[in-house]
Amino acid sequence: MIDNLEYNTEREHLIIPEYGRHLQKMINYAKERPTKEERNEVAKAIISVMGNLQPHLRDVPDFQHKLWDQLFIMADFDLDVNSPYPKPLKEELQAHPEPLEYPQNFPKYRFYGNNIKTMIDVANTWEEGDLKEALIYTIANHMKKCFLNWNKDTVEDDVIFKHLYELSGGTINLKAEDEDLSDASTLMRNKKKYTATSNKKVHSKKSNTNRNRKRY
Repeated sequence: MIDNLEYNTEREHLIIPEYGRHLQKMINYAKERPTKEERNEVAKAIISVMGNLQPHLRDVPDFQHKLWDQLFIMADFDLDVNSPYPKPLKEELQAHPEPLEYPQNFPKYRFYGNNIKTMIDVANTWEEGDLKEALIYTIANHMKKCFLNWNKDTVEDDVIFKHLYELSGGTINLKAEDEDLSDASTLMRNKKKYTATSNKKVHSKKSNTNRNRKRY
């Protein structure tokens, strides 16, 4: 009996393991039938067995079509039978998708992020007026906050104005303006306040969970 033992490592590779080895042997048997009539009969029987093994697929549209495609796949596309559906092509299933093109942005000041450049481009499309001026100063204050996140020390407004001028291609110049940006302590205090509020909500939620927990 020991001589007749078979290990999975020595057996044929299962193309779709979910159907098991016996179904794969049935497909191999169908491929060996000498006449097409016999192969058609065996193929229909195999499709019936596959449907019984996959009852959750009965509500899926084109259920039979899916089973026939899987039959040809497990037969390594080498089964000559009459299928009610177009036979799938091996080349199409094995074709690799086209590589996805990711945006390659290499900003000069990476600590500002890529969205800053998009915001600046949008600001350049707006008409001159109070709204555009408000947007520009909002962008500048956000840049200052991003700079402080990268460098915990203080930063002069002139540095932010210079970077904004470079990133906008010279279209936005706040160097000659008298208005100052928000104070560094104010920008960072708002961040700390938001963080503290978030931590407080998490702690409160955990406390309520512990309070409602049954004790035995």
